Amino acid sequence: MKIDLKYVNDSKGQTTAVQLSLTEWEKILSKLKKFEEVYKIKSDLKEAFEQVDVLKKSKGEKQTLKDFLNKL
Repeated sequence: MKIDLKYVNDSKGQTTAVQLSLTEWEKILSKLKKFEEVYKIKSDLKEAFEQVDVLKKSKGEKQTLKDFLNKL
């Protein structure tokens, strides 16, 4: 993805900001939202697998997925 950026400099020539078109900004926001959704799914899956590991190691009574769903 090539983005046309414009750099803003202060009176000393130091870059202080970057400008881009609204269209480019909206594309970036859209991609960021997709990345956030994927990250959330991965995080949720990681947590679920960690919980499964804890349950596998526990000696308590286990419940099948079918039984769990039937109780909902």
